[in-house]
Amino acid sequence: MENSLLNRAMALLAFAVLVGFVGILVGYVTRFDLALMVALTVGLAGWDMWHVAMGNKEDKH
Repeated sequence: MENSLLNRAMALLAFAVLVGFVGILVGYVTRFDLALMVALTVGLAGWDMWHVAMGNKEDKH
């Protein structure tokens, strides 16, 4: 139980750090194509976090 909660907390922290980093990047380098790629990256990372880290799907690596 604790391990699952710790995994969720660490996944949320890592996602927040990723969003913060690329948010600063997009804020300083204002280009449409970069913003599009950042949105795609954050979307894929969010989907992966939701499905794997939140326990909806097992990580089979």
